[in-house]
Amino acid sequence: MMEPAKKRAKGKPELPESMVVRFRQVSSDSNAPASTQLPQLDVPLDSTVNQLERLVNELLGNEDRVPFAFYVDSNEIVGSLKLAITDHKLSTETVMNIQYEPLALFRVHPVTRCTDSMPGHTEALLHVSFSPCGTQLASGGGDTTVRFWDVSSRTPKFVCKGHKNHVLCTAWSPNGKRFASADKNGEIRVWDPTNGQQIGKPLIGHKRWVSSISWEPFHLNSACERLITGSKDGTAKVWNVRSGRCEATLGGHSDAVECVRWGGEGLMYTASRDKTILVWGARSNNTSSCPFILVRTLAGHAHRINHIALSTDYLCRTGAFDHTGAATDATAEESFELAVKRYSAAKAAHNLSICPFERLVSCSDDLTLYLWHPTVDKKPLQRMHGHQQPVTHICFSPDGRYLASASFDKKVKLWCGRTGTFIATLTGHVGRVYQVAWAPDSRLLCSASQDSTLKIWEVRSPTKAKETLPGHFDEVYALDWSPNGELVASGGKDRVLKIFAQ
Repeated sequence: MMEPAKKRAKGKPELPESMVVRFRQVSSDSNAPASTQLPQLDVPLDSTVNQLERLVNELLGNEDRVPFAFYVDSNEIVGSLKLAITDHKLSTETVMNIQYEPLALFRVHPVTRCTDSMPGHTEALLHVSFSPCGTQLASGGGDTTVRFWDVSSRTPKFVCKGHKNHVLCTAWSPNGKRFASADKNGEIRVWDPTNGQQIGKPLIGHKRWVSSISWEPFHLNSACERLITGSKDGTAKVWNVRSGRCEATLGGHSDAVECVRWGGEGLMYTASRDKTILVWGARSNNTSSCPFILVRTLAGHAHRINHIALSTDYLCRTGAFDHTGAATDATAEESFELAVKRYSAAKAAHNLSICPFERLVSCSDDLTLYLWHPTVDKKPLQRMHGHQQPVTHICFSPDGRYLASASFDKKVKLWCGRTGTFIATLTGHVGRVYQVAWAPDSRLLCSASQDSTLKIWEVRSPTKAKETLPGHFDEVYALDWSPNGELVASGGKDRVLKIFAQ
């Protein structure tokens, strides 16, 4: 005997089995070639991203399969077309425009195991970072030393002494030829990674500890000799490391500066405990003693700002280097040309009509994130909420399509990097999440936690961690994924630097 048909839910109209769609390339405009404006098709609503990908490749005549991301109304299709329609309450009565965007052709394989443990630090590691080319590794921590490590042999290379207090932050210059570190006494020191020697005298000027360092991007200045620092004393300073001189002191904040960034469009950003972000630009004339001027103030948070990130961070960090290693043996002039070309190509591929190329996200103790278009507007584009405890770290994916946030609520959240739309909550850690790091292909994400583990997540299936990586014996504070995609480095309270590989 047949069961009676289920009654249709009241107020929820039944979706059709298929609908007519039109595929258009994200970066195309009205003058785009016909090859990027594909014909209208009747597509099943249960089509997944992989099925749409195969379809577009066939329509474009691609012999080798090209990976794509798909968007409807600027919202990415993560599961199926049907889920996107129901989640964003889209109409099925008209032809739907689905925008597609080619993704990185290279793929990073997820790291699966701890291959090396490198002791040496006598106090907690607070920062680890790979060089822009991914072949060198440096660390700093509570034992007042900076250490350089040989990535190929996994052995200590140089121990750099000079700091008199905890090394709180470090940063590689985008050409990989200098490494800056700053301590709790407010001193900044610059090191030569090739021999471990200090370059020049310490940069002294801050009255309290330095909390953040950011170098001027390679494509803006081939010399890679300027950096900006933010301090507990409420100021940010711009330094020339070649001359050892402070070029400018940026005031305006009424509390400690927690994070600084030097953006790819030439602007600088300082985020403070006073709940504001100040945007600085170069002064058009030289009549003032300060070469920089306040452009706009970004206000919206109700509590201290813990961290900021830019959609151009990865490009600014890596300069001329990419996964191919083409810039490894290049001359200084060739490297600069590659850096300019690489940044210009990424900007040209971005559809500026959807949003500006450089976007900023901020996180706070008020449990929220804000997405900004700081190059054009002082009003936030989106207020992102959902975390239940302070949000301590945020990071854009290298291609700027996603951003991830880490919180004391033991969760990582995934958001659209262009609209701020919530995508998924990544659950699995049983302690506070301190930091996140992206693989260079933007498909994988790594998180470090108080629970002593790292977790690897896949963006297209974020419901469960792809890998859980044990190895540490205590809280993991520091994390980085090498720009060439091969290794993950981490460090923390157990004072051991660990390397994870495939």
